[in-house]
Amino acid sequence: MKNTPFLAAIFMALAVSAGAFGAHALRNVVSIGDLAIWDKAVFYHAIHAMAVLCIALSSTPNSPGTLLRVITTLFLVSIVIFSGSLYLLVLSQQRWLGMITPLGGTGFIVGWLLLAYDLRRRKTSV
Repeated sequence: MKNTPFLAAIFMALAVSAGAFGAHALRNVVSIGDLAIWDKAVFYHAIHAMAVLCIALSSTPNSPGTLLRVITTLFLVSIVIFSGSLYLLVLSQQRWLGMITPLGGTGFIVGWLLLAYDLRRRKTSV
């Protein structure tokens, strides 16, 4: 997980870039509905990239735990599947790409449930 904070920062930069692209380049090119889809993709992209960064920075360098590695990988892959399919759907107008999106959403849900399990197991308190 040594490179995970770096990857999370790159994913965050991409999320901000995608948000700016949607706000400026797509504003007059796609429908309001497609802009809403784009914004949803950016939102989930950014939230999960930030989650990856938080997990990576809060785990110990020598022992991040296998489950935390699985969770961060699941979040990163799910960003690509969920947000990536929505970005492509808007840019290409290929609506069938929307059938791929729930796979990424399921990955997000599973990742959060695994994180809840891990936190409960460790009895983490603030």
